[in-house]
Amino acid sequence: MHRSPLKFQPIYKERLWGGEKLKTSLGKNYSEDGVGESWEISTVKGDISEVIEGPYSGKNLEDLIAEFGPSLLGSGVVSRFGSAFPVLIKYIDAKLDLSIQVHPSDALAAQRHQSFGKNEMWFIMDHDPDAALILGFKEDCSKASYQRSIEEKKLTSLLNYTPVKKGDAFMIETGTMHAIGAGILLAEIQQTSDITYRVYDFDRRDKNGNLRELHTDLAVDAINYKAKTDYKKSYKREQNASNELIHNQYFKTNFLPVNQKIDIKLADRDSFSIYMCIEGEVVLRTEEGQLPMKKGETLMIPACCEQLELQSSGAELLEIYI
Repeated sequence: MHRSPLKFQPIYKERLWGGEKLKTSLGKNYSEDGVGESWEISTVKGDISEVIEGPYSGKNLEDLIAEFGPSLLGSGVVSRFGSAFPVLIKYIDAKLDLSIQVHPSDALAAQRHQSFGKNEMWFIMDHDPDAALILGFKEDCSKASYQRSIEEKKLTSLLNYTPVKKGDAFMIETGTMHAIGAGILLAEIQQTSDITYRVYDFDRRDKNGNLRELHTDLAVDAINYKAKTDYKKSYKREQNASNELIHNQYFKTNFLPVNQKIDIKLADRDSFSIYMCIEGEVVLRTEEGQLPMKKGETLMIPACCEQLELQSSGAELLEIYI
């Protein structure tokens, strides 16, 4: 496989709650109104990312996995996931509150949907004043209390609202009741899954005047009813270094600020690497190619690349691998 960065065409998703920040803040190019999500790298059925530059231009990610396997993904990744690509990479702009929702675990998602579960993390890129996330319950809850709150439309009184600031990072494990609040722009790294149980949508109607479907019955057995306080993750911000942000069995994410030329050794990683530019501009060079990247863009480095050079006078990246 050619050892050069891969750039994909973003897949834009119109959402009831979407705004304009993907265009105005991240420079995305689309004509639709209300785009809430830019899927940067995806193998979700019906939404397969396509390469738009370089020697593999026109091929999609599934084509490349079928052709190159371990050279692209890494031998360790293939041994765990086969030909399935394990992560979905997005930017999200919430002009309005998202619905309150929960994602099933791996076991429940496999049983019900033949899918991965949906553990995910959020990195706050920007926000309006007083913006907040919903993350879990304020206090331990019971199924009966939850169901009663749904019937009485009082669910929000049970939930934990968490204010945000730029640079905050949160881990949202499956089973966590959650919602992105109005005015938040974030980067999302998640398992490859589009399984969401929507439990409350503020009685909003879509553009056709219809209430959106709820999945309150499916959610009952998916929810973690225990209150938690450790959603927000602390991390270092050392310049020109990969600062560990969130490392778990699903993905590893580092915060990487760059203000000079730096080298990253990839030879022992045995995984593809993904770089999301969340601030500034940077050039990525591998053994056989280079590509510039600016805020709001995402590049993938094949596992066969043994080294990577980054050069910038001031950029911030998220570095993701398995």
